Amino acid sequence: MASPSTDHQDSDAPPGRERPSRLIDIAVGLLFLVADAVIVVAAGLLFVMVGMGSAEPPHSVQPARSRDVPVLAWLVVWGVPAVAAASAVVHARLRMPVTAVVQGLFTLVCTLLAVVWTRMLLS
Repeated sequence: MASPSTDHQDSDAPPGRERPSRLIDIAVGLLFLVADAVIVVAAGLLFVMVGMGSAEPPHSVQPARSRDVPVLAWLVVWGVPAVAAASAVVHARLRMPVTAVVQGLFTLVCTLLAVVWTRMLLS
């Protein structure tokens, strides 16, 4: 019986699943980096605009009012970090380390933004 080829003997991956090239990993990571930066800047600007629009004048003596926050707002605020985390896990499983790191950092930033948005929505 013939022995398996030497290129599959040292590999940890199953024979049918190859790792993407490093160049593809870097290109996808850069694309995600640009897209993630646009998302973070847009979320930050939206936070500032909504926060300034809902701010009351400093000498205002209005009673505190309760606002109901729609479920869709909560899904968006906490859904983006969840999707980013899923993307980081998927890219790590695809053995794309650069893209997985970019998505992992994006997950951290999205989680911090979600905490800030939650505080703003609850105040």
